[in-house]
Amino acid sequence: MSSWQTDLIQISGFFFKIWLITKKRAYHLFEILFWPAIGLVSVGFLTRFLSLQSDMVAFILVGVIALGVVQIGQLDISYVILYSVWNKSLKQEMAAPINVFHLVAGTWVMGVVHSALVLGLLSLFSAYAFDFDFWLPGPEPLIWFFLGLALTSAVVGMLVCALAFKYGGRSHVAANSIVSILILLSGIYYPIDVLPPSLKFCSYLIPITYFLEYFRSFYGFPMSCAYPLLCGYSLVIAYLASSSLALALALHHARKSGILLKMSE
Repeated sequence: MSSWQTDLIQISGFFFKIWLITKKRAYHLFEILFWPAIGLVSVGFLTRFLSLQSDMVAFILVGVIALGVVQIGQLDISYVILYSVWNKSLKQEMAAPINVFHLVAGTWVMGVVHSALVLGLLSLFSAYAFDFDFWLPGPEPLIWFFLGLALTSAVVGMLVCALAFKYGGRSHVAANSIVSILILLSGIYYPIDVLPPSLKFCSYLIPITYFLEYFRSFYGFPMSCAYPLLCGYSLVIAYLASSSLALALALHHARKSGILLKMSE
């Protein structure tokens, strides 16, 4: 068996693990579908209450859908470690002939499937309930937009996994905390121009800021960057490399310090 076939089997093992979690744990599927829908409905009705123009509705709902994609995409990567910590099976899994790449790749693929499902459902519902055409920019911009968000979710998920190797099951708080920071700084609900200068500078360090500007430009909103996709993908690739290194170092530290064994007792 060739090395790539071995890698594919190891990656598919983590994909299958998340599939079983989704299939057997009803609340995981509930979390995937329910909360993004509630977020869209609540914000959508708020736009109706404020009698916003169609362009402002588009601005906000693009952000809400993007948030749902990132939030759901990172859950599968985060939970692959958190469930093992909670079930006291982490040391058995880490004793297998795998590495961080297999863990992240397998769960990220399932995260992309769940994120695509969420994006499809939210876009269809927003068209029906709020007359918002999410598909207006066309397939190519949508693919670039979705892929950027999916890669950003991988960064968040890996950071949560790295924290899980250090702090155990308590690190699930980080998943919500990181997403909350992204909501504050990346212009999910409002343009980053309303932020103070110091926070606005931080916004330009977040890939989602550029992906949102790129996609919203098709609805008539200006871009602060001439090449938003280039900036967004450059940042997300750099963060992927950094978070991969952080995850590998966290796993190495957990093995050397004995934390891995303590979390599995």
